[in-house]
Amino acid sequence: MLGKFITLEGPEGSGKSTQAKEMIHRLAEVDVEAIYTREPGGTALGEAIRNILQHDAAGEAPCERAELLLFEASRNQLMEKVIRPALDQGRWVICDRFIDSTTAYQGFARGLPIEEVQAVNRFTINNVMPDLTLLLDVEIETGFERIAQRFLKCNESADRFELEERSFHERVRQGYLKLAKEEPDRFRIVDASQEPETVSREIWSILKQDFLKS
Repeated sequence: MLGKFITLEGPEGSGKSTQAKEMIHRLAEVDVEAIYTREPGGTALGEAIRNILQHDAAGEAPCERAELLLFEASRNQLMEKVIRPALDQGRWVICDRFIDSTTAYQGFARGLPIEEVQAVNRFTINNVMPDLTLLLDVEIETGFERIAQRFLKCNESADRFELEERSFHERVRQGYLKLAKEEPDRFRIVDASQEPETVSREIWSILKQDFLKS
C-alpha cells in the first residue's frame, strides 16, 4: 500500500492531537504503518521554532511576516526530514496542522495577503500535498471551554495564539471553512463538537471510504 499523507486542521480546542493519535492506533490495528507529527515542530529545529512562536522563547514576539517565515522554516525541515522520507517508504503520515493552518492564521486572521501566503506554502512543501485534510470544526467558545478544562487538568497556561482575542479565532475558523469550500476534493469537514469517540468513528469511516476499501 502506498503511503498516504493526512492532515488535521481546526480551531483551538477542536481535538486535533487526540484524533491524530487515535488514527495512528486504529491504523495499526489494520496493519497500516503510520507516524504522527505536528506543526510547528516534528524535528529538533522545528521544536525550537515552536518554542519561539508559541512561547516567546526569543524574548520578543515575531512581526507578522517573520512569524509566517518561521512557520515555513519549521515546515520545510519537517517535510524534508520526516514527511517526504516516510511517504517514500510507503508509510502513512498523520500531521497535526499543516499549510492550511498558516493560511488560516497568518492569512485570514493576521491579514497577510492570502495569495502570498499560499505561494510561500507551495514553495515550502515542494509539491507534496496532503491526500486528505480533516477539518475538525467547532465553535470558538466551545473550543476555549475545552482549553480551560485542559489547563485545570494539566496545570498548563495559554500560549501566544490562545491569548489572541476571540475575533482573531473566529477569523481563523471562517478562513478554514472557506478553504474547505474551495477544495472539496481534499477536505472533509467533521463536527468536532461531538464526543471524541463519535468524532473518531466518523474519521474512521472517512478513512475506510477513501483509502481502506477492501
